[in-house]
Amino acid sequence: MKVVILCGGQGTRLREETEYRPKPMVPIGGRPMLWHIMKYYAHFGHKQFILCLGYKGEFIKDYFRNYHWNTSDVTLKLGSNPEIHYHTSHDEDDWEVTLLDTGEETMTGGRLRRSLEYVGDETFMLTYGDGLSNVDLHALVKSHHDANVTATLTAVQPAGRFGELGLDGNLITGFSEKPESDTSPVNGGFFVMEPEIGEVLESDSTILEREPLELLAGDRKLAAYSHTGFWQCMDTFREQQMLESLWAKDAAPWKLWDEPV
Repeated sequence: MKVVILCGGQGTRLREETEYRPKPMVPIGGRPMLWHIMKYYAHFGHKQFILCLGYKGEFIKDYFRNYHWNTSDVTLKLGSNPEIHYHTSHDEDDWEVTLLDTGEETMTGGRLRRSLEYVGDETFMLTYGDGLSNVDLHALVKSHHDANVTATLTAVQPAGRFGELGLDGNLITGFSEKPESDTSPVNGGFFVMEPEIGEVLESDSTILEREPLELLAGDRKLAAYSHTGFWQCMDTFREQQMLESLWAKDAAPWKLWDEPV
């Protein structure tokens, strides 16, 4: 299943890092946040990625164009017939990465809209380039198909500053961008969607989390998959340091994969 990742925002609340690079490239344990997200999806067998680039997107392009160089020990043979030998093995040889320029000012719905031609006529996954979780992606996909809806999002319960959800069972009946309390489940991303989502994405200025999701909720075409495990976004320097600490202590809940020997 293809995975669309929104990587184009400016990350203004993490200005200490994002003044120099896009937020998905902020490192956790020496690897970009984006790499951690992609490794997580790949662990569940989802290895076709569509990265929606915007702010400083050239950093992400350079990273993947030079992936072997960036992730390996290297021996160079200099001279008139130079050679490069990569010593380090990795598990990313079968990844397919589409790097899609979606515009620096384009909103989340607009970025998703631009990605749909690369998605094709199949169910796909969508997430943000700044959040980590240990959500069961197999169970999430099954929940989406069982609900027979246009989109399913992962509902989590962190401190309240995200889009609050009104629920009727596993169907979302309301979507409020500004929650009034910190006790209701909120949008944690990690979506599963059908290509028909494009019908509610009007332009580059469309914000996915506003009218599109509100319309789907009103038509009972938006479902929630409840996740009570680990979920953490990286909006601030403190949150970045917390994720860094988990990784350093080998206690990162999202690290389900084994490193190559």
